[in-house]
This record gives sequence, C-alpha cells and structure tokens, in this order.
Amino acid sequence: MPKFKAAEYIRLSYTDDKSNESDSVGNQRKLIENFVAHNPDIEVVAEKIDDGYSGILFDRPAFKEMMQDITDGKINCVIVKDLSRLGREYIETGRYLRRVFPAYGVRFIAINDNIDTARDNSGDDLAVSVKNIMNEAYCRDISIKTRSSLDIKRRNGDFVGAFTVYGYIKSEDNKNRLEIDPYAANIVRTIFRMRLEGSSASRIASELNRLCILSPLAYKKNKGFPYAKGGYADNEDCKWSATTIIRILKDETYTGVLVQGKQGTPHYKLKTLEQHPASEWIRVPGAHEAIIERHDFDLVQRIRHLDTRTAPDKGSVYIFSGILICGCCGNRMTRKTNRAGGKEYHYYYCPTGKKHGCDNPVMVKESDLVECVRVSLKGHIDNVVYLEALLSGIDQVKINQQLAHEYAEQVSENERQLEKAMEFKARLYENLVQGFITKEEYPLYKGKYTAETERIKAAIAELKDKLTDVMENRSERNRWMTHFAQFSTLETLDRKAVVQLIQSITIIGKKELAIKFNYDNEYNKALAMVAETELRKAG
Repeated sequence: MPKFKAAEYIRLSYTDDKSNESDSVGNQRKLIENFVAHNPDIEVVAEKIDDGYSGILFDRPAFKEMMQDITDGKINCVIVKDLSRLGREYIETGRYLRRVFPAYGVRFIAINDNIDTARDNSGDDLAVSVKNIMNEAYCRDISIKTRSSLDIKRRNGDFVGAFTVYGYIKSEDNKNRLEIDPYAANIVRTIFRMRLEGSSASRIASELNRLCILSPLAYKKNKGFPYAKGGYADNEDCKWSATTIIRILKDETYTGVLVQGKQGTPHYKLKTLEQHPASEWIRVPGAHEAIIERHDFDLVQRIRHLDTRTAPDKGSVYIFSGILICGCCGNRMTRKTNRAGGKEYHYYYCPTGKKHGCDNPVMVKESDLVECVRVSLKGHIDNVVYLEALLSGIDQVKINQQLAHEYAEQVSENERQLEKAMEFKARLYENLVQGFITKEEYPLYKGKYTAETERIKAAIAELKDKLTDVMENRSERNRWMTHFAQFSTLETLDRKAVVQLIQSITIIGKKELAIKFNYDNEYNKALAMVAETELRKAG
C-alpha cells in the first residue's frame, strides 16, 4: 500500500498564549512526529512553519508554499496539531476542508480534534463547523482585547510602535518610553536650523549627503536598530532626500508630543492599513523629552506653507518668498529677474496683473525693498528691547494673575461652545427620526459636529496647559521678546530674520508698505500693560 506523502504544518501566532507549552513550535513538531510514528502509512516529506502569523488570514508564506507543493503533486496529506493551526476564520477554513483539499485528493489530519478525512467517522461536519466558529470567535475576542489594550497605552503616553522615529530610541528601563539618541538628535536640530535659515529641503539633503552623514534608514541599519522592511528600505544606497527632510520637519514627535494611531486596520480580518483622519490621532504632550522647541517647530510649519520658491540651483529660498502680498488684489507677489547692460536686476511684482483683475499692480526693486524692511525691522526690534526693559520692572505676579484670568475666561467660553456642539450632536438621531433631517444629511451633520467637538477639545487642552504654566510661573508669554532681542545687532537682512520676525509685508505702492510683525497681539498687550502702569504711577 503506497504511503501518504505528508507535510507537517506548524503555526504560532504572536497572540497565542506563550505560557502554554503545547502551542510552541517544538511541541507541535513533537506531537506530529509521535502521531506519524504510530501511523506507518504516512511519510513526512516536508515541514512548513509560519511563526508569528495570525490564523485569521491565509496569506502566510509557509502555508502558500505548502499549497504550491499540493498543486505540484508533491504532497497529498496535511497534518496539524489542531484545527486552529490551519486557520481561525470560519468560512475560509471550511472552504479548504470541504472543497480545496478534497479537490486535490489531500488527506487532512488534526490530531487533538480527532479529525482525519481518510476515516468516515472522524469528526462530523457539525462538530468541525462548531470548532471553526469557536476558533474564529477566539480570534475576534483576542483582536478586541489587543486593540483595547493598545488604545489605553497610547492614551497613557506609552509608545507602542515597532520602530522609533529618527532621533529617539526606546528606553532600556521602559520599552514604552522614548529617549533621545544624542547623535541623531543633533542631526535633527541641524535640519531645523538650516530650514529656519532659509535652506530648502533639497539643499539640506544635499549638504547632509556631502558630509557623509548616514540617512535615518542607513543609520538604523548601521546601529543594528529595528527598521521597517520593504519599499525604500530595500534600497542599498539609501541617501538623504528632500522627502526624508520634509517628513522630519513635519513630525510633531520632536516637540515632546507623542502622536500615535495615525493608521490601522478597519477590521480584524483585514490586514490592509488605512490612514486615520488627524482628528482621530492620539496626541499626548510631554510624553518624552523634546528635541525641538515648540516655537521653532511652529515657525517651520508656517514656512512650509509659504510659497517658498527657491533659486535655480535649489540651494536656498528667496528672502521674501511667501511673505510679500499685493496691497491691491491680495495675491502673493513673485520674484522676477531682468538683465540689462550685463547686469541683473531683481524685482517683485504681482502676477495677477491688470488683465486678470489687479487694478494697480506694483513692481518693487528687491534691493530697495530689502533696505526698507531692514530699517523698519531694526526699529521694531529696538522698540521690543526697550519694552522688555520696561516690563522687567513690573510685578510678575500681577502679570501672571492677569494672564490666568484671561486663559480661564477663554477656557470657560470654549467649554460653553463644546457643550452646545455636543448637545446638537446628541439631538441628531432624534431629528432624523422626526424627519427634520434626511438619512443622507445625518452622517454629514454627525461628521461636522464630531470634528467641531474635537477641535474645541484640543483648544481647551492647549489653554489649560497655558493656564497651568502661568499658575506654576512657567509662562512663555514674554519669551517672545527674546526672539526679537536675538536680532538686536541686525545689520544685514536675511531669510532667517524675515521668517522669524515678520508675518507678512503688504506692498501698497512703490514707496509704501505695511509690515505685520509676528507677536503683534503680544506686543500691543505689553504696550497696554506698560501704559497702564505709567498711568497708575502718575495718579
């Protein structure tokens, strides 16, 4: 009698109970070998092991190899420890047992479940179906518990990712906490500094490659740190690129905020990841030490959203890119180069023009604009420095009391808005039942009020953080002055000074412009505080 050519199939999931020794690879192998030893009609010709793969999916490498051997006629028997090792998905597992294996004449044996398709009385259809349903229910239960556990950890500020962002490593004492990697963190600071100084993402990448600084992926490979496989990771020559630089500049993790839950699977039976909207991300401020100051990070984000056109060599951004606004039509102004007599002359003009609706487009020479802005900026810096000196004599306790009152009022107002939005959202279903809104309108209104409540909650959290800083005398309200004071010796205007100190420049005419400085609101409040103090002294 010819022997059955069998394949031992062994599977171990990450979610399996590791304390149960019978589930280990070694014990599954031993159980199958003992069974084969007592069944001389079976010859094991292959062993297939999927270690770390869920039974809910059948897209497993070793399982696919085994199926290929079956279609090639190399195997006509499959042996597993129990039915759950083959799979935990009810429908697909049943399809293999009732259709696929019989179609290829494959004998299937699940030892612990007493299933052997070569025997008529081994495991009736009802018993097999019940076992399949129980296996799937187990997998669903494990998935729910795992998702819930990970969600709680994320909200507690625990890092649950497999790979850390460049600049951080997992703490040796607590794998769920990030620690700064000193070397990589210095590279991150360099990237932000160069961007603030006007370098484009391409220029930064080129400079880092020129200095032979390893890219994040190459650095992780070199250090033996875990990294994502596939895609760009398969590239042996992984250099710095503009895309990598932009990804770093956008990552809020560097400010000490742990952002998780950006993507996930929609269902436990699906493995395809989908991106979650930003409103559903889990953000925990202060979860780890910051590499980049919040002010610098926010400033870089503002620069990123400007129309930052670069010079032809892509080395640096034009000094006024994204800053100049046409006083007539409100459009961003564009840089233009004219050549005459072997010389170059640079201008800024409104691209809209009279033909497209700008009634009075203005063209301004760049050299004249630079000098005008430099003088204006120097004067404003001097005013801020003088104002800082005046404020230093004012009682800080009183300033903090005033700020605390201001923040508390804003929190109260936002909480009233939140209560109103949540009330509207709660009434939506009632309005649907009563016919005030249609089924098509219901999800639209629900999404609108959900987004609104999340926005207000985020604003309340930020205001409460500021209120806590004030109560603990850690307010940064007056620190804005230091951003102006560092340019007190400014003689030559550059991109760094422009983006850090100026929000916009409106060109009204060839000899008239209006500059909106950063921190205008704080500047005016500081002036009012000084004026109030002087009036009180005079009275």
